[in-house]
Amino acid sequence: MSPTRFCLALLSCAASAAFGAEAIDMRNLSDSTVALADVSKPGVPGKSFIAATIINAPLPQLCKLLQDYEAYPAFMPNTQSAKISQAGAGFSVIDVTLRLPMGKIKKYRLRMEPKANAQSCALAWKLQPWQGLKQEETITDTVGSWQLTPGATAGKTVVKYTVYTDPGPIPFGAGWIVDSLSKDSIPQTLEALRKRAAAPR
Repeated sequence: MSPTRFCLALLSCAASAAFGAEAIDMRNLSDSTVALADVSKPGVPGKSFIAATIINAPLPQLCKLLQDYEAYPAFMPNTQSAKISQAGAGFSVIDVTLRLPMGKIKKYRLRMEPKANAQSCALAWKLQPWQGLKQEETITDTVGSWQLTPGATAGKTVVKYTVYTDPGPIPFGAGWIVDSLSKDSIPQTLEALRKRAAAPR
């Protein structure tokens, strides 16, 4: 990613976080639906979204599920594989393969950085170089985060998801790829986490 594009992505995410409270009323979240807001900014390539919901599960449980990267194919939408290619102090690098509608495959590499304590859990990610992939096989950029905080009552967690994605050049008539990587998959992603948390262990 070029320095200019990286700065634009960071600015988009910063703006998303700043306007998230206005775009979504965090005081009126539901434990049965996902609130979604498009917070994309003019002049910035790609799209930015914020989503939020309440999940009836304790924060530590959700934090653990989100850091089980290689289990993502079992419950995350469109995820065919997720393999840890590198792990270090405070981060992991994972190689992700998505299978989108109409058999379209996208691959990318993410650096995942979790931070957790008794009152919160955050998982941030940003795109990393993956040599050998053609432009049409991958995406141009993505950066985002999960943020978990305790709900108003015990056993509930407020979940906020912020993401910026630039899929890169899209062939004419294939705008559905943008939707599959953004607004369509985001509510599905939070619902998948809700379902995973409720599944018997």
